[in-house]
Amino acid sequence: MKSPLLSLPGAVPGEGVDEGVAAHYGDLFREQRALADGAGFVDLSHRGVVTVTGEDRLAWLHLLLTQHVSELPAGEATEALILSAHGHIEHALYLVDDGTTVWAHVEPGTQEELIAYLESMKFFYRVEVADRTADFAVVHLPAGSIAEAPEGAVVRETAYGRDLFLPRADLEAYAAKAGPAAGLLAYEALRVEHHRPRLGFETDHRTIPHELGWIGTAVHLQKGCYRGQETVARVQNLGKPPRRLVFLHLDGSEVHLPPHGTEIRVADEGEDGRRIGVVTTSVRHFELGPVALALVKRNVPADARLVAGETAAAQEVIVEP
Repeated sequence: MKSPLLSLPGAVPGEGVDEGVAAHYGDLFREQRALADGAGFVDLSHRGVVTVTGEDRLAWLHLLLTQHVSELPAGEATEALILSAHGHIEHALYLVDDGTTVWAHVEPGTQEELIAYLESMKFFYRVEVADRTADFAVVHLPAGSIAEAPEGAVVRETAYGRDLFLPRADLEAYAAKAGPAAGLLAYEALRVEHHRPRLGFETDHRTIPHELGWIGTAVHLQKGCYRGQETVARVQNLGKPPRRLVFLHLDGSEVHLPPHGTEIRVADEGEDGRRIGVVTTSVRHFELGPVALALVKRNVPADARLVAGETAAAQEVIVEP
């Protein structure tokens, strides 16, 4: 979905899965500061929107998701994963129930595969699953924002801000009075600062929830069975994940940020040192400078000096070794 807000002054389109919205509007750090101060909004209208209706919706989703949602109160936001049979992360859903409908936004382009899976699991449950991406757009208001949501809009409120599900036809009119607009790079910089993983960036085909710190926030450990639960329980009770998410402070003298997938080595092992991880997201933060999230092998010492490509990096622990 290509956003009409790409016509706003200074808008520069994003890249890859984020090409449908603006990466920035001409001043990355100003946009970050505005969001950090609780001002402005972020256009997330390229994200997929999926709804589930029907009286069995919460009980049914409870059987499929990693999160406890069978008694989810109306208006309470949560997030959940769908795992493979081997416990690998396949989908991440950001949910809220409005009393009659569960609304979820998901990574751009993943909604069709998600809906196909949900449809295959309906059986005798009284539920209806729909792709509402063409009709509704997601807009993010940062934490501390005093902007009002339009009457009737579904709101998903979290510690990081509010996600609004707006009729797509109302997006331009809302943007005109909700400004200033901040691009996705500003949003991503704050996401990295808060150590929040993103599907397809911090994950690959073998990622399990423990590696990213998604236990507790997206995975409930005291709920009933769901696909992949055996892996979650085994790692939780008997072992450690093979990798762990870390926060990197990057050498600020480098002109370029190490892109997604850049190999990480232990600095003391020299240029021929073994590969011990990869950069997953790197950003320029208005206060912290160049920083990144990365996945490294669990047994890498927490005080080890690292090198991401050619860039020196110091790590902060997110997931304990």
